[in-house]
Formats: sequence, C-alpha cells, structure tokens
Amino acid sequence: MAGTADGGQDGRRAEAGGSGEAAEVRRFWERLGIPGLVDVHTHFMPERVLRKVWEYFDTNGPLIGGLQWPITYRKAESERAALLREFGVRAFTSMLYPHKPGMAAWLNGWAADFARRTPDCLHTATLFPEPGVETYVREAVEAGARVFKAHVQVGDYDPADELLQPAWGLLAEAGIPVVIHCGSGPAPGKHTGPEPVARVLARHPRLRLIVAHLGMPEYEEFLDLAERYGQVRLDTTMAFTDFTEGFMPFPRHALPRCAALGDRILLGSDFPNIPYPYLHQLRALERLDLGEEWLRAVCHDNAAHLFALRNA
Repeated sequence: MAGTADGGQDGRRAEAGGSGEAAEVRRFWERLGIPGLVDVHTHFMPERVLRKVWEYFDTNGPLIGGLQWPITYRKAESERAALLREFGVRAFTSMLYPHKPGMAAWLNGWAADFARRTPDCLHTATLFPEPGVETYVREAVEAGARVFKAHVQVGDYDPADELLQPAWGLLAEAGIPVVIHCGSGPAPGKHTGPEPVARVLARHPRLRLIVAHLGMPEYEEFLDLAERYGQVRLDTTMAFTDFTEGFMPFPRHALPRCAALGDRILLGSDFPNIPYPYLHQLRALERLDLGEEWLRAVCHDNAAHLFALRNA
C-alpha cells in the first residue's frame, strides 16, 4: 500500500489528539477565514455498539476489505466530543446505523438524547427497510432530527426497497439530508454501487442525499448523479488521504468535476474511526490545489448553509 496509516508528514508533525494537532487544525481554518469546521460524518453511538464496531475494525473484518485499520481516536465519548471542539468543529453528527431489523428506532432514541446533551451535534437519526420504518422516521423528524444516516453496505439492503419508499418521500418533502454509504468501498456489498441509488433518485429527485466517501470507489458514477440531480451532495470522508489513495485512488482527471461541484461537496472525516490524524484529511483536501474558495465552501460554508447554522 502506497499510503501510510499515520498520515505521513501530517502524522509526524502533530501527534493525533494532542494539543499540537488541535493547534494545527485551528490554524488551517483560521487561515481560510472561516469560523471553524462543519463535519457531516462523525460517529457517536451507544458505547456498547461502538465497541463492537471497534472490535470489528480490530479483526480486519471483510466489510473493511481485510485492511489493517487502527482506530486513532479510541477515547471516551466525552473526550471525543471535547476533542472535536478543540479542533474548532462547530457542528458534527452522530452517524449511527442498524445492521438488522428492530435496531433503528432504539438507535434513534439514543441519538435524540445525545443531541439534547450535546448542543453542537446535529440531531442524527437512521432507518432500515422494515415494517414501521415510516412511523419511526416521522417520529424522529418531529423530534427535531436534522440529518439521517443510511448504511447500505453494513445493513446489506437495497436502498430502493419498497419498504423504504414512504420514508424517502417523507425525508424529501421535509428537506432533511441523508448521509448514505452506498459506494462499494472499502469492500462491495450486494446492494452497493450507483445503480440502486439511481433508482431511489428517479422516484425521489428532491431527496437530499449526501453520498459518503465521495462514492468510493465509484467516484465518477456518483459525480454523474450529483450532476444530474441538484439536491445530491457528496462528503469527503477519507477521500484523497494517503490511506485511501493506496487502494482506491481518486481519478485525477475527475478533479475538475469536484471543483465544479464545489457548492455541493461537504467535509466528512469518519472521526473517530480513522487510521490517521484528523489533520491529515484537511491536508489531503488542501493539496488538491482547488483554491481557498473551494476549501472554505467544503470545510464550512456548504454545510453551514445546508443546516442553516448561524455565523459564529
């Protein structure tokens, strides 16, 4: 693998999670003249669920492609939230997801409580193709959910499943974004790839889907969907980093398309489940050399507008 799990020079220059890294992250966004970062792809979930996730990463499970994937920020919940604040992340999410029926409503209850006690977390919810999904999605929306998470790979479901159609319609009508892991990276699933998502969008063209990981590795196919549907966005989670470039590189000839979609690409990190320092994701975006205006939009302005965040 060409990349390094410690983030190369970024990892050596600032120890992950230390005061040095926090200072460098803050210098990054201060130089851009923005009031901080907005990260649409961070994971907070019930501790016992998160520990199961970490155990899966520790065993190099098939859903992560058998890769060695050390968890850089294996800290207590309060420490993780505090660290994001030290970085200057104005708003973040609690991306959580079920892998079987009967989990989503319970996870949504936990996420609602987490949002109540964590004001800088955008109230997050999730869903699964099962009887009653429209009911608990509506309840989450009425309780103030501002973003949803769908994980096609882990959930092993077709996003175009008929059971989900009422929920997609409700979310499209409400204008609530959905971060969806639907690309076939780091390992393909039965229903990953652009085709199932294209079927969803054909029925719900106003659905505000945020394609996680820039659609890795089907980057160009998901850029196609973003160019076709004005409400489709993409997040940068793990894209362009040394780690990802080592096994699923972004095609450099497609960078002008990322530049042209600069108002619909949002910062995502996968914190805390990343195998390199948080700073490295920011440096990876910076070295694309798409300009400071693009970086300002991606790292703050696009998400601040989408979620109607007040200026600091």
